[in-house]
Amino acid sequence: MRLAVIPARGGSKRVPRKNIREFAGKPIIAWSIEAARAAGCFDRILVSTDDPEIAAVAREHGAEAPFTRPAELADDHVGTVPVIAHAVRWQEEQGDAVTAACCIYATAPFCRAEDLREGLRLLEEGGADYVFPVAGYGFPIQRALRLDAEGRVGMFQPEHAATRSQDLEPAYHDAGQWYWGTRDAWLEGRPIFAPESRAVVLPASRVQDIDTPEDWARAELMFRALAGQ
Repeated sequence: MRLAVIPARGGSKRVPRKNIREFAGKPIIAWSIEAARAAGCFDRILVSTDDPEIAAVAREHGAEAPFTRPAELADDHVGTVPVIAHAVRWQEEQGDAVTAACCIYATAPFCRAEDLREGLRLLEEGGADYVFPVAGYGFPIQRALRLDAEGRVGMFQPEHAATRSQDLEPAYHDAGQWYWGTRDAWLEGRPIFAPESRAVVLPASRVQDIDTPEDWARAELMFRALAGQ
């Protein structure tokens, strides 16, 4: 079976109650749940949380929250892989063999059903541990600048000071929305950012980290603009 797992712990600090705060008219986690449901490729959509209120909101919007995430997996320092591995093990303890699982972040309102389906297609082609979305940097990283303690400028790669932008290799960053992975990749703790992973390239207009109140305001403006189109 294929699982969607939405990690949503209750202890967000920079944006309190971040995972169920209203975003464009509904709790932000609802957008991730709706994308998973619309994708039509999941046997179950599970929310992994330590918070009863988050669990209730998730159920209200069509997901399941059948277990409470253990405290040791709910602090600031736990990564994504062990949280998804826990959900996969829980599902297999119920007697169901898991073939693939997709982590969808609770604060990923730009996640789209068609992107999730494309990620699954690439994963099922074989040869990849994970598939996840990326976006291109808006400026060549080879021309990144550093400032010293006195504010003086230097280049990280001065050999590219005169290289034309079109001659530089494009660079990408994690879109921070979702991660498809095989059962074994999650359970064995394989790294996501590795040569065994593949990527789906998204336009920058659909990628925004939401870690601060300023990020939140910018993301809502972007979201409403896209919806207006």
